[in-house]
Amino acid sequence: MIRKLYLPVILLSITVSAYAQSSRDSLTASDYAHAEQFLFYKTAPYIDHESVEPNWISNDYFWFRDLTPRGSEFILVDPENGTRKPAFDQEKLAASLSRATGNTYTADMLPFQYFKYTDDNRAILFRADDKEWQCDLQGYQCMQSDQKFSSPMMNRYSRDLRDEVISPDGKLTAYIKDWNLWVRDIASRKETQLTTDGTENFGYATDNASWRHSDHPILLWSPDSKKIATFKQDQRNVTDMYLVSTNVGAPHLDKWKYEFPGDTAQMKIYRVVINVSDPKVIFLKIPPDPRRSTDMDDIAADGKLVDVEWSPDGSKLAFVSTSRFHKTEKVRIADAETGDVSEIFEEDVPSQFESGFGGVNWRYLPASHEFIWFSQRDNWDHLYLYDAVTGKLKNKITDGKYDVSKILKVDDKGRIIYFMAAGLEEENPYYMQLCKINFDGKGFSILTPETGNHDVTCSPTGKYFIDSYSKPDVAPVTVLRKSDGRMIMTIAKTDLSRLEAIGWKPPVPFKVKAADGVNEIYGLIYTPTHLDLQKKYPVIDYIYPGPQGGTITAEGSSGWSFHVFDGDNQALAELGFVVVEIEGTGNPLRTKHFQDKDYSDMSVNTLPDQVAGIRQLAARYSYMDTTRVGIWGHSGGGFATADAMFRYPDFFKVGIAESGNHDNRNYESDWGDRFDGPINNSTYAAEANETYAKNLKGKLMLVDGLMDDNVPPQNTLLVVQALEDAHKNFDLIIYPNSHHGYGKYYFYEMRRRWDYFVKNLLGKEPPPEYEFQYRQDPRNGM
Repeated sequence: MIRKLYLPVILLSITVSAYAQSSRDSLTASDYAHAEQFLFYKTAPYIDHESVEPNWISNDYFWFRDLTPRGSEFILVDPENGTRKPAFDQEKLAASLSRATGNTYTADMLPFQYFKYTDDNRAILFRADDKEWQCDLQGYQCMQSDQKFSSPMMNRYSRDLRDEVISPDGKLTAYIKDWNLWVRDIASRKETQLTTDGTENFGYATDNASWRHSDHPILLWSPDSKKIATFKQDQRNVTDMYLVSTNVGAPHLDKWKYEFPGDTAQMKIYRVVINVSDPKVIFLKIPPDPRRSTDMDDIAADGKLVDVEWSPDGSKLAFVSTSRFHKTEKVRIADAETGDVSEIFEEDVPSQFESGFGGVNWRYLPASHEFIWFSQRDNWDHLYLYDAVTGKLKNKITDGKYDVSKILKVDDKGRIIYFMAAGLEEENPYYMQLCKINFDGKGFSILTPETGNHDVTCSPTGKYFIDSYSKPDVAPVTVLRKSDGRMIMTIAKTDLSRLEAIGWKPPVPFKVKAADGVNEIYGLIYTPTHLDLQKKYPVIDYIYPGPQGGTITAEGSSGWSFHVFDGDNQALAELGFVVVEIEGTGNPLRTKHFQDKDYSDMSVNTLPDQVAGIRQLAARYSYMDTTRVGIWGHSGGGFATADAMFRYPDFFKVGIAESGNHDNRNYESDWGDRFDGPINNSTYAAEANETYAKNLKGKLMLVDGLMDDNVPPQNTLLVVQALEDAHKNFDLIIYPNSHHGYGKYYFYEMRRRWDYFVKNLLGKEPPPEYEFQYRQDPRNGM
């Protein structure tokens, strides 16, 4: 196993040699193999002790799987005493399991990644060799078990597969059948119909937000498992969307309801509470709401209804109603028995309202009759305390030139809020830190003082938290802290020595001025590991413009953390390019003014900042050739790429636009409604890429999947038609039965992307039909 783990080191040394010998006019398969060594599946086996994913058990104990040069170790951590030890004897378990299965396993390469302690902690349960096993931790006898076992990942997958939502007590599961909501008793399998008046396109708990649609029910169980909060969704008059499969014989028609910005008929939700034991539907006594939320562009997150909170006893339901254009938010509290609704508070904004970055950030506090509210009213993202009876402001909670990103925990008894905040680090305003503050606005403190971006996980009781901090160019350190921030112990420290030995290097963070000459913007630059300072390298700009999150921050709070692999940026650099990622203005986590800079005109796409940033970098780094600049992106990045090629045709010479929302009149309504405002065809047309297709001068490749139900392929085909009408040459790749991410064609598309930049930007011939040799980290048993 160890030999297999180190084999790529030998291969890399060979490919580096071949790389140095490549032709002046072409790149070889060895050049591509060298670049491939910097993709995620090639670099992952060389990273040790990188991540700590806690599996919490009783008393805030947790175990995690630690990757080492030899394989992996299962570690048990006792937060109270600040100790760590092996979760079990891996040598003994490997020997016993080998005897029981007839296979040969070693301590460092056990055939499972997850296990579960039995209730008495005297044995563990796991799945291996397609069977369930139980191994006692005294005599280490491994025997097949009749206890059904699955990991949290499998639970999430199987739950989605069944399209059901399990009650908090684990006894019932709710599901949709024939547009009505049902529950099934998990033990007895007895089914009970909760609603009877659901009809086609006017049913209960419907999961259809246009860009996403499934049979999964969207609802929220009450804490006592006796009630369900959900809605009856009316989409009867909404426009139909169609996609057609490609196959021999009659094609399959995929048809569902899809809102467009210009449509007057929109999805409406009638909010309801459903009693489960004695089925009864209580309609809340308010007009229907648009299917909108304070959190991005759907009312569901992780399959659960958001912007809704139960009181602990299930008697009250607090929720927020969001207007169609996200300009008005109403806090309401319903009586779960009668359906009566109290109007508590309303906030109006001139652009668009959001509730933070990374989730809904208001909280209902029924015990004290209060609620915590998120607002950008003072130009920063802050929290406010309100009376939940009168709707009057009690006090501002957070204050200062920083942004509250996400509430992690509310201690309503201690009246303390734990939250992530951006803007407190001078080095980079996007770095996140964990902070706490009292409800009255006093007692503010930063609990994670180390410079860098912090990813934090709270323990079940809230007494401890795990903090992993890093920078894009500094590997993570993971520590255990008490709730007051005091560090208990270092859990893991990432070791990159084996990775660095094969030539890997991190990207270089930078900051430059935005196109306005005032705001500082931030980014990352990737250069070849064998950078020749005397050469001139073409530049590739990887872009995702937002506006809900940028190229780097689109990943959420971890966007500015350490990542050995960031797509194929470093791999592309190895082929002879300089690759840049630039965060432009118009995105969150700075100020409201910064975020709204391009409100009502998404076609800005941060492109003025991209051009200004690349020019400043080229003045700083003489090896960057601004006469050869390429750009590529996916989804919103595809929109921005074509936009760049049409609006800045003398700057961007080569572009690859993947699955772009090129005309937001042709994309789901909540996107345009939120970031462009009410429909105005002249405004939307002025943003549409097909309007400017006639300006193309360089080489453009358009890419799309014909079964893309997120950004329908008609967006790309509108640009195709406009280019043809303008007699422009362009390239097109179509994936007939693929969705937004291209599925099994992911690596094929990557190779075609490399080929396109090598041929048209680098000016060399790519090797013919190179195939990537995908292989997962052997430490994961795959």
